[in-house]
Amino acid sequence: MINIPKGTKDVLPSDSYKWHYVENTAREVANLFGIKEIRTPTFEHTELFLRGVGDTTDIVNKEMYTFNDKGNRSITLKPEGTAGVARAFIENGLFSGAMPLKMYYITPVFRYERPQAGRLREHHQFGIEFYGGNGADLDAEVILTAYTLLTKLGLSVELNINSMGCKTCRQAYNNALKEYLKSSLDKMCPTCQSRYEKNPLRILDCKEEGCKQLTKDAPKITDYLCDDCSEHFSKLQNYLTLSGLKFKVNPYIVRGLDYYTKTVFEFVTTALGSQGTVCGGGRYDGLIEQIGGNSVPGVGFGMGLERILMLMEATGVEIPKEKGIKVFIASAGDKANEKAFELCYKLRLNGVVAETDHMQRSFKSQFKYADKIGAEYVIAIGDNELTENKVNVKKMADGTTVEISLDEIVNYNF
Repeated sequence: MINIPKGTKDVLPSDSYKWHYVENTAREVANLFGIKEIRTPTFEHTELFLRGVGDTTDIVNKEMYTFNDKGNRSITLKPEGTAGVARAFIENGLFSGAMPLKMYYITPVFRYERPQAGRLREHHQFGIEFYGGNGADLDAEVILTAYTLLTKLGLSVELNINSMGCKTCRQAYNNALKEYLKSSLDKMCPTCQSRYEKNPLRILDCKEEGCKQLTKDAPKITDYLCDDCSEHFSKLQNYLTLSGLKFKVNPYIVRGLDYYTKTVFEFVTTALGSQGTVCGGGRYDGLIEQIGGNSVPGVGFGMGLERILMLMEATGVEIPKEKGIKVFIASAGDKANEKAFELCYKLRLNGVVAETDHMQRSFKSQFKYADKIGAEYVIAIGDNELTENKVNVKKMADGTTVEISLDEIVNYNF
């Protein structure tokens, strides 16, 4: 037997309605905020992620699924959604349209990492990307989009925000952080030791307990913001306050990708045990330029659907099931089988979810099957019904029956 690859998961027919519910709710919220869908390829040229995500990130250094195709080109399965959308924005000339441009995606992403709760090697993300506006009001709208979705899904979360500043003020902070950590360099994990010179800010994102202890009293980036970044962060807090959304300023949020500037945020929960991030995002004003386009500001977020579904289950959120079989047509005999097949298809064309037997079961077994699949009504057709041109429509919930002609079935008000 060939087993499923490690870090992947089947979504079975019995559970797919849960995914539909979350995805449909995400699309509804996106529509409320005037956000249109974009779909990008599952794989891109590796260079896109090296330039866009950043060669000091764990994603690029450790987690990408990269291979050479038959033309000896380096190809990577997308490890996140933003870089592909940024590439599509440039390549398709979307910068020439009306701004801001608001886009969302629902996509699989691939990361070779240790499988853990809510995070698989192939998992799925809902994300949004806004391009063209550099004001804090757009940052707030991105955050409110995420909050609206999470609350519509019945989840209780806490919003943490921070500013990572711009290139100018971040350099001053990096210098202060390096000075603070210099004496502890030998106590850090190997990854953070390499980050010390290349990108010291990323040390704050380390999950190793020893590194967390070393940075818990580190200088705060919010104390090093330039006037522009400080004003932007202040305005963001004002917009969130006007919206009635509570938040906490967490100066140690840096997010795991190199393209972030100014605003970064996370929605967190403790419902899965320790505090976990449900959704994260921020502003990335330099990304489009970084991968070869003109300077266009951007802001967005990504959230993992597996983690959302786990959280909904952990907190007892009841996901409504999709409508089941409305009518099951039982039949016995070749002519009756043909009639049942014909009527079943005509009912479907009229928008009625209908089913008939395909397993040559007895009448008794067909009724049991209809009950098992939750059919609301059952119609039995045999030789007598064909001869008399009449059938009984049985309502399974209470056993009541109504006699109608065969000709009425297709237009009957089930």
